[in-house]
Amino acid sequence: MLSRCGRRLLHVLGLSFPLLTRRPLFLFPHRFMKPQVVFVLGGPGAGKGTQCARIVEGTLKNLFSNTTIRKHQFFGAQLSLWSSVSHHKYGYTHLSAGELLRDERKNPDSQYGELIEKYIKDGKIVPVEITISLLRREMDQTMAANAQKNKFLIDGFPRNQDNLQGWNKTMDGKADVSFVLFFDCNNEICIERCLERGKSSGRSDDNRESLEKRIQTYLQSTKPIIDLYEEMGKVKKIDASKSVDEVFDEVVKIFDKEG
Repeated sequence: MLSRCGRRLLHVLGLSFPLLTRRPLFLFPHRFMKPQVVFVLGGPGAGKGTQCARIVEGTLKNLFSNTTIRKHQFFGAQLSLWSSVSHHKYGYTHLSAGELLRDERKNPDSQYGELIEKYIKDGKIVPVEITISLLRREMDQTMAANAQKNKFLIDGFPRNQDNLQGWNKTMDGKADVSFVLFFDCNNEICIERCLERGKSSGRSDDNRESLEKRIQTYLQSTKPIIDLYEEMGKVKKIDASKSVDEVFDEVVKIFDKEG
């Protein structure tokens, strides 16, 4: 059992603990954990969201050979076993800057809804203060719920110099950027993918006019940020024009190495 002094120290530090009659287990609060961030960048339609979802959840191809998959059908208990093995293989939480902004835009109580709508429709970049506040809120909430979940894939950010300066000013010393995952894809392929997605996505910006504006914004504003990180040796580049599975094969090689 802890002494009275020890219990008071834990209370001052903000640490919580169960009854310690058998084995101690200290649950560190999220404020002691620094977020480890991977920026995920690429043009619209490069597959950032699709690949982030796969990184978070994993796939059968990650853990089992193709031969094994062909020979076995995973049902019942086997599916449960697969689920327990593959879930959150790399331990990342996916945060899409675009999705957070779109959700905020739909929120009737948001003071930024109309402003976000206008920026997105015009293919422009939303003010950095709004984007960072949404990202910080999500990271804080995630780590408050589980202090060990401090690894984040931030998809679609930073998108320009203003974003990067805002991040450095606000998050300096509060989060570490491990590297930039760059999905490099031909512009026309990106546009065609987005137009196909637009048939079912309901996104107001999945039309050719908005897409061409977004591509130009990406080339003028986001690509220089990727180039800057590349000069620092922090870019992992992937040819995203290939199939989803082929791209993910390359993603797996990176995360198996980087963790």
